Amino acid sequence: MDKIYYELIWLFFWYGFLGWGLEVAVAAIKKRKFANKGLINGPFSVGYAIAATWIIFFFRELHGVWLFLAGAIVFTLMQWFAGHFVEKFYHEKWWDYSDYRWNIDGYICLPISAFLGLCTLLFMKWGNPLLLKLFEMLPTFPGKLLIWILVGMLALDVIATLIILGGRSRRIAKWQNVDQAFTDVSNRFVRWIYEHVDRRIRKAYEAKHVPKRVKEDHGVFAYGCSFDKIVWLFVIGSFLGDITETLFCRATAGVWMSRSSLVWGDFSVVWGFAIAAATVLLYKYRDGSDRSLFLVGTFLGGAYEYICSVLSELVFGKVFWDYSKIPFNLGGRINLLYCFFWGIAAVVWMKMLYPFFSGLIEKVPKKAGHILTWVMLVFMVCNMLFSAMALIRSAQRAEGASTGNVLEEYLDTHYDDEKLEQIYPNAIQVK
Repeated sequence: MDKIYYELIWLFFWYGFLGWGLEVAVAAIKKRKFANKGLINGPFSVGYAIAATWIIFFFRELHGVWLFLAGAIVFTLMQWFAGHFVEKFYHEKWWDYSDYRWNIDGYICLPISAFLGLCTLLFMKWGNPLLLKLFEMLPTFPGKLLIWILVGMLALDVIATLIILGGRSRRIAKWQNVDQAFTDVSNRFVRWIYEHVDRRIRKAYEAKHVPKRVKEDHGVFAYGCSFDKIVWLFVIGSFLGDITETLFCRATAGVWMSRSSLVWGDFSVVWGFAIAAATVLLYKYRDGSDRSLFLVGTFLGGAYEYICSVLSELVFGKVFWDYSKIPFNLGGRINLLYCFFWGIAAVVWMKMLYPFFSGLIEKVPKKAGHILTWVMLVFMVCNMLFSAMALIRSAQRAEGASTGNVLEEYLDTHYDDEKLEQIYPNAIQVK
């Protein structure tokens, strides 16, 4: 297991470097000048690294068109989030696909998404084996040492970038030296390609400035797509999702069945996270066409459900749903019918339910609303942590592990297999 994590980190750094190199090459072709691409200063793209690692971790069992779609979706989300992150913190736009057909806000577009999906296919088939063979060629101790050195350098680069962006440190000059050191490394690395080297990353972008956003308040609690509102919608979505699935099971199977994700209360966090994420992703497009919302909801909902299935199996050793008997399924984790359901849910939520619940939340008094936000957040976090411990302990019991401490004794007494079977009736232990 230790080796697997080192290999994953190794691939993380390689794809971060390759993604950075791709951006540099594209900028060089379009602008014919050096452009040191990246949110940080070293020769590394955090977005590409995270997206590639995410695909390797969650979608390694996919092949063909399914892997292509997974890669296109994950990298598209990465570009969308990175674009808005840069716009919010730098007040700039570092790339613009407005001239391409089928683009959204100029940050993502269909041709680029298709290209990234194709890259996913190529690297998963040929790139990963080649890079892992390269890692195996390194002696064990020097290889692990190199990984930790890279991790340390990346952490230092990220810290320096965040401190300079915040501008609050009294020793900012010191961090500017660190920041500039990483920038110089990047510049020297590609100097043999370019005749001219820009000293500062932000100058290299030839950024298109956008107006600084003014925080909207309007004197009401949780106005717009604020943190408070997302927390409230997460809790509401978790509860409504549990009720919806319970009624659906009653209507289709004729039985009342617990559909909760947590041991305390009727909450399905799969739905809660989906509602919160859909609100964040689709808030700007809530007035768009139903067809667009349906297509986005279908693809993102399917990818989200697939990731939840893989994650629950890896972490808890259990599968909480299995669609193997339903036509057009993918590994039993998702199926076409329920993907369409996610698309319909996206339309219904953004067009009908979100305006209703948003209006109710904004009627809550501001002071009481902020207090309730943190009460609900603490409760849900503790609920999720305790539920995770109960499930992990269940997996340990299945392997014959004995009780080791007071917490495990409490879990064995109050959340034994019979109790967990009532809460998670569809859970299947995976060997």
